[in-house]
Amino acid sequence: MANYKDIKGFHVQSLSTDPAASPMGAGSWASGGTMNTARKINSGSAGSQTAALVFGGGGPPWNAETESYNGTAWTEKGDLNQARRSLAGMGTNTAALGAGGYNGATRNTVESFNGTGWTELTENNTAREEAGGAGTQTAGIIFGGNPALNVTESWNGASWTEVSELNTGRNALGGTGQTNTAAMCVTGQTPSPPVTTLTELWNGASWTEVAETNTARMYGTGVSGSTTEAVIAGGSSAAPAVLANAEYYDGTSWTEINDLSTARNQSGGLKVGGTAALSMVSGGDPGPAVTGATEEFTSVDTPYWSTGQVYFNSSSTNAFKVTQNPVPSGTWASGGNMNTQGYALFSLGTQTAAMRAGGYGGPPVGYQANVETYNGSTWTAGTALGTGRSNEGGTGSGTTTAALVYGGTASPGRTGATENWNGSSWTEKSDLNTVRNQLGGVGTQTGTLAFGGQSGPGPSGYSNSSESWNGASWTATPNMNSARGGIVGIGQTSTAALGATGYGPGPSPSLNENWDGTSWTEVAEVNTGRGQVAARGGTSTYGILASGYTTTYVANTELWNGTAWTEIADVALARYGVGGQGTTAGAVVIFGGNSAASDPAGVTTTEEFTAGNVNKTITLS
Repeated sequence: MANYKDIKGFHVQSLSTDPAASPMGAGSWASGGTMNTARKINSGSAGSQTAALVFGGGGPPWNAETESYNGTAWTEKGDLNQARRSLAGMGTNTAALGAGGYNGATRNTVESFNGTGWTELTENNTAREEAGGAGTQTAGIIFGGNPALNVTESWNGASWTEVSELNTGRNALGGTGQTNTAAMCVTGQTPSPPVTTLTELWNGASWTEVAETNTARMYGTGVSGSTTEAVIAGGSSAAPAVLANAEYYDGTSWTEINDLSTARNQSGGLKVGGTAALSMVSGGDPGPAVTGATEEFTSVDTPYWSTGQVYFNSSSTNAFKVTQNPVPSGTWASGGNMNTQGYALFSLGTQTAAMRAGGYGGPPVGYQANVETYNGSTWTAGTALGTGRSNEGGTGSGTTTAALVYGGTASPGRTGATENWNGSSWTEKSDLNTVRNQLGGVGTQTGTLAFGGQSGPGPSGYSNSSESWNGASWTATPNMNSARGGIVGIGQTSTAALGATGYGPGPSPSLNENWDGTSWTEVAEVNTGRGQVAARGGTSTYGILASGYTTTYVANTELWNGTAWTEIADVALARYGVGGQGTTAGAVVIFGGNSAASDPAGVTTTEEFTAGNVNKTITLS
């Protein structure tokens, strides 16, 4: 016989703790083997949790001891030739490099480890301590150092060469990276403020500031991981207070994860294998004495939250909860700058895999053919378009490996040209039926909807034309209700799109129309009417748009919930003609554009909008 719950009820999962944001968020620290020699301000190389190396430290007396870790116990190896603390470490546990340091005086001594003992090599150019290091024994990089240096040097296995400086000089910093062309410098001590949250990434040519940590710190355990995922733990704040908290960098932003078991300062951070999920720290000063203790971090597969999940917390709160993604509370943060200025860009992809194609670089550059791709932190130049062009609607469809670019403005005027990207080259395809610029569009490489735009001069030139692409040709679809240019498309498919804002001979620039795969319907207007808008993240029923132009440059961001528009956090730089994309409203990237502060070539600025999940208690009202 069925019971009432089986007839009318529903099952709710019972959890002892709230779900975490990610496997990293659910990870934890556990005790590892204790070093034979307790020490602080020690250095470490890359490797793994089962093959790590620590050397130097103390002070005074200065320490020369080297120890190797097998995942269980530490074993003493050959001593450094010159005892010292605060070296920059790089390499593996059998092929390491230690550079600089301090033993009563700041040093530029460099030593190489072969798994057994150390050999002195060519000194680096600038003596320093408390610097960061990254790379390998034969291709490394050293950066920063005391007193608040911004000097960076690259090592080729035989000599040191000065390269581009850090944007902000600092010492007592965290550094990581597996090559000398991809390194991270995070937090540290600067002249003002004395302790910083700044993070910079090195791409082999220059340093770029990216998202800041949540907690300012110095003498953090050197960062474990790489430039796309990293962990920093411990250190001290300006108080000074010894810290236990740890943070995880996912290539875009820093998130708090579980604390160290023991708060500590000046411990050795091991750049283990470029894998943040298997980080470790060793030694340090938890107070009142130094320690030889090791802690190892391990991420887990569960619990991992999913949006809309309802559950009962059976321990800490005894409450029903739901996991939500509160986009209205999201924020904008700086991302990596593009290599080339430009505005009126074509754009596509996601927040961590975006593409900028073409654009306008102002005189004498003119219409651009250059292409760049974004991995969530840095931009990389790619194969150029066949036709240099721009488009004030930011139109583009697909992904960074399967893209479509269509229409726009080229020399000597508007174009209907369509180009297909297969991951290695661009190929010309059938032209649009209506030649135009300032058009909007959404969809994929094989299923795109293009609409609106301007097909001729003056007010009569605005278009309400709508066309569908099937991978081979364009076919006319029912027209929009109102002709306009500078329009932007929000959506991910050719059968569900929102044509938002724009300019026209009659309609308000606040106007929006919804496409359901068959026809266009006018829907609620935006709060700030504008054209040449940037971000077009999300779907036709839940998305955002940002920036644009009215009679001036606009920074406003608005969220569409399928019924109405709501103002949310503004972008930092007001601009128009911006590239922007994101498959969800809570993860959008915008880039380039023309602002009041830019020259005629536009800007390289990138901003990222993020709204993370939260666990919210369900209450009755």
